[in-house]
Amino acid sequence: MDALAERWARLEPHVTEVGPDDDRPRPAVLLFHGCGGIRDHLPAYAEAARAAGWRAYIIDSFAPRGWSRTFAMATVCTGLHFRGHARGGDVLATIDGLSRKPEVDAGRLCLAGWSHGGWGIMEAMSADSRPGALGLSDPAACDLAGVKGAWLAYPYVGLLAANRMKPWRHCPRTIGVIARTDHLTTVRNAERVHGMVRNCGVEVETWIAEGTHSFDEPMSAPPMRHDPELTQEAIRRFTALLTDLAPSFQDTGL
Repeated sequence: MDALAERWARLEPHVTEVGPDDDRPRPAVLLFHGCGGIRDHLPAYAEAARAAGWRAYIIDSFAPRGWSRTFAMATVCTGLHFRGHARGGDVLATIDGLSRKPEVDAGRLCLAGWSHGGWGIMEAMSADSRPGALGLSDPAACDLAGVKGAWLAYPYVGLLAANRMKPWRHCPRTIGVIARTDHLTTVRNAERVHGMVRNCGVEVETWIAEGTHSFDEPMSAPPMRHDPELTQEAIRRFTALLTDLAPSFQDTGL
């Protein structure tokens, strides 16, 4: 079990920052990869965030643990190891760690997760704050007030996500991307989960993309298939969310 600061100290050396070349406090989006690790589509989203005046941070949850992609595919993607509640600890530690950086506007954060990363975000938002939750000794010390948005791209909401209908304790504006032919969930199940979040009284937009799970990842591994047009639409919607959350930073070049 880690304290927030200890978990962040392990993660920070493996975080990639993409953003304007200045030290001005800017809104920040935190990107959490899927079960296969960091893939080529995440830098594209990070660049879109940079163009909108945001700082983007790609968090590698596997490198600090010494896990290869092969190991992750065999254990994490199969649900044998490192399920969403464990990943949720990384989410809270990253929020806490980045909020302390002077170049980050801690009052305007957005969480973005793909598949397993989305699962981790949902666990972080719904977990109670008792010591030991999410594998952390001090989860209550993470202030979620600055989290204003969430981008959940085909988050895992299958049977192993036992807490998928657990109400969130912090409810930011959310976009839920549902893949029409996702082999890991039905559209009905995914909409039910997003509807639960909407019951918090927060705006939740769902977009049913006419593609497979991981449609925006530039590779095809049946039943998953890359769709370039859907990918561009996803990045457009992602950018629109950031712009809505911090409109003053759009295309400022500052």
